[in-house]
Amino acid sequence: MTSEISPSEAATLQLGALPLTEITKLSGLEIFQHMKEGKLPAPPIMVTMQIFLETAEAGRAVFRGNPGKAHMNPQGTVHGGWISTILDTSMSCAVHTELKPGEIYTTTSLTVNMVRPLMPGSGEVRCEGLVAHRGSRLATAEGRLVDAKGKLIAHGTVTCMIFPLQTA
Repeated sequence: MTSEISPSEAATLQLGALPLTEITKLSGLEIFQHMKEGKLPAPPIMVTMQIFLETAEAGRAVFRGNPGKAHMNPQGTVHGGWISTILDTSMSCAVHTELKPGEIYTTTSLTVNMVRPLMPGSGEVRCEGLVAHRGSRLATAEGRLVDAKGKLIAHGTVTCMIFPLQTA
């Protein structure tokens, strides 16, 4: 199964930022459920980066990606920024699943360790983020990016600051 989305499919998606006034009453996990059902917009970056949500459950988020030529660096491998993006996405979204209504978050630090090159066109990759700690203001998560054969491409950690949503 491939996660790649065509330009015509992308045009049919509801894309954009989450409407803050609508999400104040939803938990982080409910927000993901509403996005998957098309009731809330999905982030536009998913189309650009070819990164798509597979699973979101309490403390866990899994994304699939399909890096292509548009994501290459000068050496012809997938740019480290793409690898960092899918790791940040999966780990931060794992934190997002644990938010209470009225809370939002932002990444404050990201550490990525790349252990082998990823080639464009090598097929779909899978990235899983798991919350390691959720406090009242800070949360940390760990993530692993693997190729279609299950070989580790990169792993990392993220720290997120949690704060109340200000809608006014």
